[in-house]
Amino acid sequence: MTNYRRLWWTLICTLAITFGILGYFGQEIYREAPPIPAKVVSETGQVLMTKESILDGQTAWQSVGGMQLGSIWGHGAYQAPDWTADWLHRELITWLDLAAQAGFNKPYEQLSGEQQNTLQYQLTQAYRNNSYNSDSDTLILSERRIEAIKLTADYYNRLFGGAKELQTTRRSYAMKEVTLPDDERRARLTEFFFWTSWAAATERTPDGATYTNNWPHEPLINNQPTAENIVWSVISVVLLIAGIGGLVWGWSFLQKQDEEEPEAPAKDPLTSFSLTPSQKALGKYLFIVVALFTLQVFLGGFVAHYTVEGQGFYGIQTSEWLPYSLVRTWHIQAALFWIATGFLAAGLFLAPIINGGKDPKYQKLGVNILFYALLVVVAGSFIGNYLAIAQIMPAELSFWFGHQGYEYVDLGRVWQIGKFVGVVLWLGLMLRGVVPALRQPGDKNLLALLTLSVIAIGLFYGAGFFYGERTHISIMEYWRWWIVHLWVEGFFEVFATVALAFIFCNMGLVSKRVATAASLASASLFMLGGVPGTFHHLYFSGTTTPVMAVGATFSALEVVPLIVLGYEAWEHWRLKDRAPWMENVKWPLLFFVAVAFWNMLGAGVLGFLINPPISLYYIQGLNTTATHAHGALFGVYGFLALGFTLLVLRYIRPQMVFDEKLMKTGFQWLNAGLVLMLFTSLLPIGIIQFVASASEGLWYARSESFMQTDLLRTLRWIRTIGDVVFIIGALAVSWQVVKGLFFTPSQETQPDVQAGHSVLTTASETRS
Repeated sequence: MTNYRRLWWTLICTLAITFGILGYFGQEIYREAPPIPAKVVSETGQVLMTKESILDGQTAWQSVGGMQLGSIWGHGAYQAPDWTADWLHRELITWLDLAAQAGFNKPYEQLSGEQQNTLQYQLTQAYRNNSYNSDSDTLILSERRIEAIKLTADYYNRLFGGAKELQTTRRSYAMKEVTLPDDERRARLTEFFFWTSWAAATERTPDGATYTNNWPHEPLINNQPTAENIVWSVISVVLLIAGIGGLVWGWSFLQKQDEEEPEAPAKDPLTSFSLTPSQKALGKYLFIVVALFTLQVFLGGFVAHYTVEGQGFYGIQTSEWLPYSLVRTWHIQAALFWIATGFLAAGLFLAPIINGGKDPKYQKLGVNILFYALLVVVAGSFIGNYLAIAQIMPAELSFWFGHQGYEYVDLGRVWQIGKFVGVVLWLGLMLRGVVPALRQPGDKNLLALLTLSVIAIGLFYGAGFFYGERTHISIMEYWRWWIVHLWVEGFFEVFATVALAFIFCNMGLVSKRVATAASLASASLFMLGGVPGTFHHLYFSGTTTPVMAVGATFSALEVVPLIVLGYEAWEHWRLKDRAPWMENVKWPLLFFVAVAFWNMLGAGVLGFLINPPISLYYIQGLNTTATHAHGALFGVYGFLALGFTLLVLRYIRPQMVFDEKLMKTGFQWLNAGLVLMLFTSLLPIGIIQFVASASEGLWYARSESFMQTDLLRTLRWIRTIGDVVFIIGALAVSWQVVKGLFFTPSQETQPDVQAGHSVLTTASETRS
């Protein structure tokens, strides 16, 4: 550690400070979450709803797909409305009509401008003033508002209950008929929708912002961006520019003169040892990667088509069996499963190599158990999703075995536990190979960093168990983003960076000193912005201004290291010329180049598009978010998992030669399809919605009347072109993996390594 002491201390201090910030303001979220009153009562004391009934509505919402059918506070799917914004606007319009009839005996639309302004002022006072009494834990509502709530609730009861007069609306929202059959649960669902809109309209303190920082944009009650929103948005942009400038200056003046590159070995070191039984067992992992990948891309095309046809697939009414909310759930879950499997396979391939080219005892058995456990979790979660959304599963079992309702962690809690057990088993299998190698003499700094990233991946998925079925949604969001942002975008990012550095180093292509220093510095940069940057997802989820300030500040810094990834891409690409045998891994290398490009564009540029608070205020829950999600999730982690898959395939099938035509088709068409998908459909739709949201309000940007305009329908149809191109690329890559696994003879006899010594470590240390 001596040669890297400063880098290690930088990383340790960065982690200590950033997790301290994350924990401190996490307590703030617990303390300041919008209250769910014990009782909601009329001015005469009549009980209208209770905390338990509101939470019953939350569980009803979860069971129909939750965030996969519309969104709450901007988080979720994009076809149906944001239920918070939609309910709020409908209730406000109803209140105005009731007030107009009571005061002027006319509908609101027929009043003069002066009369409308008078009622709008009264409306703002009625809705923004907080009538919650913390001492009695009671929310008091006026009679007019109660009547507006009842009329609004009736609309939602009919919408989710299958009323024939709303069939066209359900089709526009991609909802199946009779989405929630139980009358009592529909009533509770409307109470939950009301509570989320109450929090969005009610000031936390007098003359202050609402519980959701004045989100969503709703001109009728002066829901406008706060001053803090604008200030911290400006600060975030300034910090981004300063961070980029600092990185460029540091890159120019502080870096030491590059040492001479090591001479590349005459033969690929990774082929100088016999495959172990556990490595040979990884073929089925690679098959599952491409099987789930293929399933996921077809499901993605299915989901995209639902946005134009709503309840069918080219005239076939599919929504009764495979509704939009279910297909979208499977689409996202399949992506997470195959990407994670690709990462797990890469780690399991490296473990025996690190261990001196041999398996620890029972390693193959552990690899096989993990594989079949993975299959059980995938199958169980998919079946549970179906039974929950079809409303076949009993309500009390839905969260545990069916659908949690939260995007990216949709799988039932039992299957989530199974996934965590599997990840911990993978951690154990990795440590069995790594720990003995750490005890060997020599420079182990890079291996130690790899080990820490493996431990973090194994344990941090457990953050998903800190919330339950009836946990306050603000608190749930805090922990959910620990998984979606911190676990995936943080620790997997570090693991990928270090794993690639470790592989290239031990191939003899880069020196261990450079690989170690670069990995430690990259880890510090990723964690500096990434850990507190988690809060940029929570600006409007019932949090306070300090949370917004932290999220805006640090999420800007997340983008800084991504701007130099063009250089990283070039570094990866030029490795192919370092030795003749590198031609054998040209295609995995190209996929790693694509990772660097999409990290810059999908995660960096498109990510910062929605990062500043003022930007996210207007575009949260619009297709701009989907643009970033596709560019980052597949562009970065998808290409990375496929690169790992192709790399492992190349070594467990040593006699295999990549089919140039297949690989060229796969690589080019995947990238072209993703570009077409983003820039001919998703982003244009998102920008048009942005204008509508800024001018009229979020409710309008997600409304049936706006989303079903000819222009937006045409743009959604245009996405078909990109989807087809992407699917062709996916099939080409998947077929290459299948050909490599099942149509290439395996090579059983290869030279052995010296017992007790890692051939990788030996190869690299002789060149360091």
